[in-house]
Amino acid sequence: MENFEFYVPTKIVFGKKTEEKIGEILKKDGIKKVLLVYGREAIKKIGVYDRVVNSLKGAGIEFVEHSGVKPNPVLSHTREGIKKAKEHQVSAVLAVGGGSVIDEGKVIAIGAKTEKDIWKFFKREEVIEDALPIYTILTLAATGSEMNGFAVITNEETKEKLNISSVYIFPRVSILNPELTYTVSPQYQAYAAVDAIAHIIEFYFTCKVCPNLQNRIAESLIKNIIETTEIILKEPNNYQARAEFMWAATLALNGLTRTGVGGGLFPNHMIAHALGGIYDLPHGACLSIVIPAWMDWYKDKNRVQFERFAKEIFGVSTVDKGIEMFKNWFSKIGAPVSLKEVNIEESEIPTIVENAYNIAKIWKIENIYTKEILEDILKRAV
Repeated sequence: MENFEFYVPTKIVFGKKTEEKIGEILKKDGIKKVLLVYGREAIKKIGVYDRVVNSLKGAGIEFVEHSGVKPNPVLSHTREGIKKAKEHQVSAVLAVGGGSVIDEGKVIAIGAKTEKDIWKFFKREEVIEDALPIYTILTLAATGSEMNGFAVITNEETKEKLNISSVYIFPRVSILNPELTYTVSPQYQAYAAVDAIAHIIEFYFTCKVCPNLQNRIAESLIKNIIETTEIILKEPNNYQARAEFMWAATLALNGLTRTGVGGGLFPNHMIAHALGGIYDLPHGACLSIVIPAWMDWYKDKNRVQFERFAKEIFGVSTVDKGIEMFKNWFSKIGAPVSLKEVNIEESEIPTIVENAYNIAKIWKIENIYTKEILEDILKRAV
């Protein structure tokens, strides 16, 4: 194994009715006023909004609402939240929703503590030095944002979908109640599964040093996500399946799977972010299109890992069969596996390539993922 540091300062409060504890948690931490960040009507329809508000009021916590976060959170709405947080002098951000809500909440938490243009942090022109405390209540398990220091925002004017990373945006406390995910649609459950698995396989396939322990952790999580997804699609109210899926999705991107791994990049996310930025597609759908194409292009660069994946996950002996079965599983659960399925023509590939290459430059991997290589990968996804 390689040398590593593993730092996850987030406290997880897991289980039924745990969202009702948010008021006492905030009060114990000395928080007096929060910016309550959420999406549109979903949290009101499932009743979590009322329970959270009652908990806040019961603990004497003031709150200012910032609603309307999109599934792909956008810069303009995030800036509105920053302005609101500053005007009302909130002492923390409480994000109630899925990864998009949490990501926007994180960026608002940074923006509330600086006078610098928030987009400059995404362009790597400024360094994050502080943020408000962040608390989350998760209603869609997928991104792992509830237990990591990452956030992704789309600049709708430039069509750029970029990420930031900082120890300052690890949530202080995240509440995970699997019951809150019962109403997630089959479509978005499929996208959630793809996203969670994608977080694991990026380093799994691109590693230079690939310890057996880390391989086994990754494979166990992937198997769990596949198994529980299939159960959830048949039995949406199966608590045990929802609980195991939720925890697996959290562990997929809290750093656990990457400890001791040498090398490793996130090329599938890079290309998927380019797709999402231009077409405003669900992130999981972008990934399910990109991953099989990228795997077909990359397979000979780390064939041992691809052979292991085929055997351990699908019980087959060849790399190509493993890729085929993975792609077929995406289709089985309802995720697209080609650009054609989301009405993107081959003639649009150059635009996607330019966007992806710009991200590659920000990530400093443009020498690995040249425009020619990006075009090759995307043509395999037609």
